[in-house]
Amino acid sequence: MSAATDLVSSTSSFVSASPDAPGGVGPSGVGAPDAGARGNDASHDADALLSVRDLKVHFRVPLGGYPWSPKGTLRAVDGVSFDVKRGETVGLVGESGCGKSTLARALIGLVPVTAGTVQWRGEPIVSGARRDARKIRREMQMIFQDPLASLDPRMTIEQVVAEPLVTHRPGIGREEVRRRVLTMLERVGLNVHHLLRYPHEFSGGQCQRVGIARALIGEPHLVICDEPVSALDVSIQAQIVNLLRDLQRELSLSYLFVAHDLAVVKAISQRVLVMYLGRVMEFGTRRDVYGAPQHPYTRALLAAAPTPEPARERARRPLLLASEMPSPLDPPSGCAFRTRCPEAIDACAREVPQPEVRGGSAARVACIRAGIAGARR
Repeated sequence: MSAATDLVSSTSSFVSASPDAPGGVGPSGVGAPDAGARGNDASHDADALLSVRDLKVHFRVPLGGYPWSPKGTLRAVDGVSFDVKRGETVGLVGESGCGKSTLARALIGLVPVTAGTVQWRGEPIVSGARRDARKIRREMQMIFQDPLASLDPRMTIEQVVAEPLVTHRPGIGREEVRRRVLTMLERVGLNVHHLLRYPHEFSGGQCQRVGIARALIGEPHLVICDEPVSALDVSIQAQIVNLLRDLQRELSLSYLFVAHDLAVVKAISQRVLVMYLGRVMEFGTRRDVYGAPQHPYTRALLAAAPTPEPARERARRPLLLASEMPSPLDPPSGCAFRTRCPEAIDACAREVPQPEVRGGSAARVACIRAGIAGARR
């Protein structure tokens, strides 16, 4: 495969290197492990940088829209398990409202965790502990979806980028802080002339570069990318994706990359986790998930993605799903996807399938029909 591969985005295509060797050789040059290797086991993987088990994020919300209305439980994240290993990128995909961003924010402590366990570099994270929160935010940073809204409009670019460094390493002198800020800005494609400017003077792509510099200035091990290119033009998306891959290779970073654009996730990830209604539907290598998807929901997502080739687009048969996504306030019994699944049977309403290896694929799939001969493909 050539170094440049045409990738389809939700509206067009862009050029970006995307090697697709067996096992998913990624931007860091490190082959991904077997799909879901211990990614959903009850025990934590000691080799993982981040290990998540049965994570739940529930909210008590008024059902009638008023503060005095009876309250219900909104299950934004409902029992998610996965690992992020050193030097790899795990892509997190799903429809809007599936819980992707809530999961990302819960991992970094921006929303409270209801239940489950999280281990960081082999050590359990105590939810709500101030010391743990400071340590995690020093070693785990986040890039936000809206680049301009994530920057303080009253601060110069130098102040924005320097803030994590000053907060977590207060002993560094002023000149050293400026030197590190300038070095990081140059690394993301900006320069000394941008130091004293304000966020409103920059384009969306430039603001996202500032956000990336701010996330990396403290030398984190893991960066959570919450839809970092969805608000950008397609041509700028390619630049940001390539920048993230270059930085990952140079700095030995791990990414949890949240997105709804399947082409972008394919370009940057070695393993892919598919979420629906707060639950994991499928988790495997890029090759397994994109080349031989086992879950009906994964197949529906891939079938809905457009292709830039007119002949293939005309011949494509989208997999139509029944109705809309149910409310997380009142999820279906059994399999969360059964009310829209074209392959659902009576047993799907009774059993809650757990992500596990089924059939001939190495991916972990939460579907009792996966791998069954005669199941519709």
